[in-house]
Parts: sequence; structure tokens; C-alpha cells
Amino acid sequence: MGELETVRGLNQERGLIKIGDTRWGSHYKSFENFISSFASIVDVLDTLVVNASTLEERANASEFLRSCQTFETVFLLYLMTDVLGITYDLNVSLQKKEQDIANAMILVKLEELDDRFNEVTSDFINRVACLNSIDSFSSFDIKRIMRMVELYPDDFDEFKIRDLENQLANYIIDVRDTDKRFSNLSGLGELSRKLIETTKHLTYYLVFLLVKFALLLSVVTATLERTFSAMKFIKNDLRDRIDNEFLDGCIVPYVEKKMVCKEGKEG
Repeated sequence: MGELETVRGLNQERGLIKIGDTRWGSHYKSFENFISSFASIVDVLDTLVVNASTLEERANASEFLRSCQTFETVFLLYLMTDVLGITYDLNVSLQKKEQDIANAMILVKLEELDDRFNEVTSDFINRVACLNSIDSFSSFDIKRIMRMVELYPDDFDEFKIRDLENQLANYIIDVRDTDKRFSNLSGLGELSRKLIETTKHLTYYLVFLLVKFALLLSVVTATLERTFSAMKFIKNDLRDRIDNEFLDGCIVPYVEKKMVCKEGKEG
């Protein structure tokens, strides 16, 4: 339409991007971009109705134009933009690579979403959240943390369980009430680094072990989504019979392109 400069790399944020089944942020951007470009879209469709090269193109453009101009379509555009806008900030936060499970629980307020999880999952994640350092360890709860230990019988025998309970009692007084270096920490990742910097990971080694277990419960979905996308790209109809070992060998360098390129240059 001559309204945007068509140079490579420009206007990508305003494009009508293809929405994904798992990445809900793409839905929000698509609705938002559709609204901002609505007038231009209608003009383009109107032009296609008049100047389409085939009857099929003209019929499709006419149908799209008629749909765009209905009250129902406009109403749903604004409704879905408002609804998805509420969860968009949460979605962005959960996609951060530095996000951990404890911070995620504060973001989504699991207590209000219990119907989305079974009882075992909800209880376990709530136990993990008790280790969080946000708001001066306001979620800290020794009883819940001790229940979390029940899930790691190979790492905590009866003697270590007893030692852990004593460590937790001393640990919370130390990091919350005594050592100001542990105030205003942003999450489990920063807590683990601070424990190592202050060598408290040696004093409270069992507590530190629990923190490491909690950090292994990653909530980042972006890498997982990229992996599934890569799998669909690599194992297509023409390469449907490749074995798992060969598939792994293709997916890893495809997903971790930066790391592979870096190692290649160093080599």
C-alpha cells in the first residue's frame, strides 16, 4: 500500500505473524497487529476484490472482506486483545531464561490455579516455593520443606533429615535476620550464587542441596518449544524413518546453533 518502507528486517514486529499452538504470546501480537493495521488490511482486500487475477482469489478476498467488516469480528478482536493482554506480561516473565520455579509460583499464584494441577503437583511445587528468597524469605516454611525431602529418599536418609531440620532452623535466622547480604535477592538463582560467595553453602550443605534440586525444575519453555519445532523440521515426511540417535545428532546442533558455531571457531 506504500505505507511502510519494504526493506529487509523492517516492520517485523507489525507483521501478521503466524500464531503458534504453544506460544500464546504470538496470539496476542497477532491480534494487536491486526487491529493496528485494520484499515490497511481492508483496503488491500478491497483492492483484491476489484483487481484479483482469478475468480478464486476474488471470492476469497470478498469473503475475508465481508468477515472483517462484521461487528462480531471487530468485537472479538478487541475482546481477545484485552484477555490475552492480561496474561502477556506473565507469559513474558515465564519465558525468561533466568526464571526459576519458585519465582514462577509467585507469578502465577498457584493457590488460585489449583484446578489446573493435580493435588500432588500443587503440593510439591508449593513445597519448592518455600525455599524462595523473595520478600526476605516470606514464603519460608520448615514443615513444608521437610515434606519436600520425602521425594528424595536416595539423597536424604534419616540422619540427614534430622541434620537438615537443624540446618534449616539456623539457616533462616542467619540469612533472614542476621546477614544483610541476603536481603533483596531476586530468586533461587541469586540465592545459590550468594550462598557460594559467602561460603554458606558449606555450612548449610543440605539446604544448598535442596536449592540445587529446586533449580533443576526449570520453568522455561522457549527451548523446549524450539526443540519440538526443530523436530518437526528435521523429521519430516521424507525423513520419517531416521532413528533416535541420528535425530538427536541433528536436533542438538540445530537448536544450539550459537554454541556449535562458537566451538567450531575455537576448534
